[in-house]
Amino acid sequence: MPIPVVSQNNQPLPPGYELEGYRIERQLSVGGFSIVYLAHDAQGTPVAIKEYLPNALALRGEGQIAPTIPAEFQADFNHGLKCFFEEGRALTGLDHPNVVRVLNFFRANGTVYLVMRFEIGRTLRDYIRKNRGRLKESFLRSMFSGLLDGLGEVHGCGLLHLDIKPANIWLRDDGSPVLLDFGAARYAVDIGPPEPRAMYTPGYAAPEQYHGKFTLGPWTDIYAVGACIYAALAGAAPQAADERLVDDQLLPARQRWGMDYSPRLLATIDECLRLDPTRRPQHARALQASLNTDQAGDKRPDSWLSLLGLRRE
Repeated sequence: MPIPVVSQNNQPLPPGYELEGYRIERQLSVGGFSIVYLAHDAQGTPVAIKEYLPNALALRGEGQIAPTIPAEFQADFNHGLKCFFEEGRALTGLDHPNVVRVLNFFRANGTVYLVMRFEIGRTLRDYIRKNRGRLKESFLRSMFSGLLDGLGEVHGCGLLHLDIKPANIWLRDDGSPVLLDFGAARYAVDIGPPEPRAMYTPGYAAPEQYHGKFTLGPWTDIYAVGACIYAALAGAAPQAADERLVDDQLLPARQRWGMDYSPRLLATIDECLRLDPTRRPQHARALQASLNTDQAGDKRPDSWLSLLGLRRE
């Protein structure tokens, strides 16, 4: 059953509220599924706390602490709560500089909270919006290489992210990336057709996330990374994959920016965005190696693909 859409604004927890040993300072951000707060632990160290609170299913009014969930939405709320809790469980085992660090997770107030390391910076989405126009290739290669280093660690732990997009990539002030928001993540041992309630973002979601024709795998996250690089150049997401399956109007990166960026970078983007998952790069490490190839490597665009047994278009 599709999740109903309810127009409402949930009230954040008030400043000064004590939550399991953390003191809420203020709201940092809010989305359709959660609220993120700046808080401090008992030692005064700043942390970010993410609260599961989907607008469509729960309502916290003025003066309330625990949200109200209508009976007809309780099953969907509980399903999301379980996924959110599993996100915390999965991420506590990961300690990589390019993956969000979860320090703690717990149940309280009828919902779930993730306590994360507080990072100063902005999202890649905001960075793209602020720097409209040409982004330096050196920045793109370095930043996405760091992201793929973290993603390789995620895949190595048997996890798939499944919702990589510019809004879920945090850029520290030094330009290094942090992969955020594992709310849609699944263990690789469970890969198969997408779940009925699976979350995805049009433009960044791979075609196999819309239907069960193909199996989900690391190549699904690779599509999203390619879409993020494409969006960094275009300033907007590429055509949604389900639309491409019907009428593919996406202009290849090699055609759109052939005079502005190296052939290697543009070919890498196009390889990531292949509709057939078997013809994409299959591993984050291989894609990272491609981005780290110097300009001389542009004359050998298939060198790293040959390692994967893939052929070029």
